[in-house]
Amino acid sequence: MIKLIKTAALSAVLALGLVGNASAQELNFFTIGTGGTAYTYYPVGGVIANAISKPPGSRECGKGGSCGVDGLIASAVSSRGSVDNVNAIISGLRSSGFAQSDVAYWAYTGTGTMEGSKPATDLRTIAALFEEHIHLVALADSGINSVADLAGKRVSLDEPGSGTYVDANLILESNGLSSDDVTAEALKGGAAAEALRNGKIDAFFVVAGYPTGSLVELASAADIKLVPIDGAGANALTEKYGFFASSDIPEGTYEGVASTTTVSVGAQWFTSASQDDELIYNITKALWNKESRKLLDVGHAKGKTITPDTALAGVGVPLHAGAERFYREVGLIK
Repeated sequence: MIKLIKTAALSAVLALGLVGNASAQELNFFTIGTGGTAYTYYPVGGVIANAISKPPGSRECGKGGSCGVDGLIASAVSSRGSVDNVNAIISGLRSSGFAQSDVAYWAYTGTGTMEGSKPATDLRTIAALFEEHIHLVALADSGINSVADLAGKRVSLDEPGSGTYVDANLILESNGLSSDDVTAEALKGGAAAEALRNGKIDAFFVVAGYPTGSLVELASAADIKLVPIDGAGANALTEKYGFFASSDIPEGTYEGVASTTTVSVGAQWFTSASQDDELIYNITKALWNKESRKLLDVGHAKGKTITPDTALAGVGVPLHAGAERFYREVGLIK
């Protein structure tokens, strides 16, 4: 939801030295719901927010200034994750947000894990961003070598409202378990990593693009393993839900951790159909300009995989009209 910046937000803008230009140009504030600060959504959201912003008074694009949308100030907002972001977009609490492709499709159609909920028919896609892998993390000497070994263990499934929580439950189910078969905890990011180190839990799930910061830190401080999500359980999952695919997390991604087969989903950027077509067109254009490419390539390890070539990969929710206009102009939609 685009809003003129109100008093508190305007004060922050003025503090950035934009006093002389604020009155000359309308300021628009655009939020991007991300995830926990220790995971991948948040830093990537910050890079994208920087790329699409162009506050009044900025230097011209190509002359050391921003190549974003004139008058736009975008910000990455920490959240509980995919489900939370979709709900916030539909309610108008946030302008846009990142979500897993599966979560967004189920919300849009009122199917899958959202069966019985009112379909979020105003949800729209801006772009597919990157692949996310489901990490199942345990200590190296835990004796946990498969999803089945989680039975009777203390396992963090992440917070309700996160995509990780949804997928963790689906993975348990596909392996003949449920949350009732484990002692389920709802820890996120650094809290889950710290609990594993201190012996308060035996394993935890994370759905994130690798490498994710909290796991990089954990692997440098403790001997951990990634538990494979493969075999019959993974096959059942990928066959039932087309959004999941078998994929590997390479050796060396995390210190001392071997290559591990798991499943992945797509991370995508969504907004509401009610957002202005011209604004979303300009945001999409700014995301894919050559200056944004430079920011993406150096801003986060996943940034290099965010490309126009995969901007429409696995999109199951309709494109916003403004984004669709851009993709047609550049030939990505015929």
